[in-house]
Amino acid sequence: MITLNDVKAAAVEISSYVRRTPLWKNETLSTRLGTNVYLKMEMFQKTGSFKSRGAFNQMLARGKDALDKGVVAVSGGNFAQGVAYASRMLGVDAIICMPEGTPQNYIDATRGYSATIDLSPDIQTAIIRYNDLADQGRAALHPFDNPHQMAGAGTVALEIFEDLPEITDLVISIGGGGLISGNTVAIKGLNPQVRVWGVETEGAATMKTAMDAGEVVNITPTSLAKTLGAPFVAQDALTIAQEHLEELLIVSDKQAIDAQRLILERAKVLPELAASCTLAAAQTIKDRFGPDDHLVLLMCGGNDSVANLVNYAQMA
Repeated sequence: MITLNDVKAAAVEISSYVRRTPLWKNETLSTRLGTNVYLKMEMFQKTGSFKSRGAFNQMLARGKDALDKGVVAVSGGNFAQGVAYASRMLGVDAIICMPEGTPQNYIDATRGYSATIDLSPDIQTAIIRYNDLADQGRAALHPFDNPHQMAGAGTVALEIFEDLPEITDLVISIGGGGLISGNTVAIKGLNPQVRVWGVETEGAATMKTAMDAGEVVNITPTSLAKTLGAPFVAQDALTIAQEHLEELLIVSDKQAIDAQRLILERAKVLPELAASCTLAAAQTIKDRFGPDDHLVLLMCGGNDSVANLVNYAQMA
């Protein structure tokens, strides 16, 4: 289980490779929710999401000798780009295993960072291919179930606390649990009174399924929030959520789409559904916040495609 010290150590390791992203107070959302609302703009991170923080931390923790044969990752989303970018910056060969259904914008961006794309018919076959390449000597990087990935992700909370020490609430979406694990450990370590709210979309409720069962459970994700589409949550993530989450909130894809549109219109930025769902969730519990609270919504990524936006509009 990671600690605050692990997150602080990760911040030192990756500081020269990642961007410090801004924290914006939004007056429209503050009025709408009756409290002080801030957006942590991690979608402005290089590659468009927080994933590069953990990718760098995983690779730097391995050391140069362990990376001589290159790295391999399996991802159809933001982790692919994070690993590709980190590999290019560190001079390491990278192969990213992806299912053929991966959106073209993710494939193009990952290839643009000089990684080799290894396509498989489906995610199960991509995972087999990933394991085969790891057995051949490549360093295997996990998108969420890895302590260095979690600690790297948690560096977001360090920045939030430095910019807003009066923070009272932090809302974070959950895919495989790496983001919420690192940030919960960090923010609770800095101030145990901060309330952490987890968010999932219907059809990607891996954490809820695990919490209801009392153990990690595999699911088949169906949500439009594809970057929340992990088939399970990490065991450490489940343990941290059970101990520290104020509440786990579930919103529909429609609610996430409506929130995405609101952020686009009022904040003039385009978050992906995995980010906008935090606003959708906060709106369902706005009576839990007071005028003196300071609520941060973690905008974890912004890699939605134009094709997706057209689809969302047709659905709406």
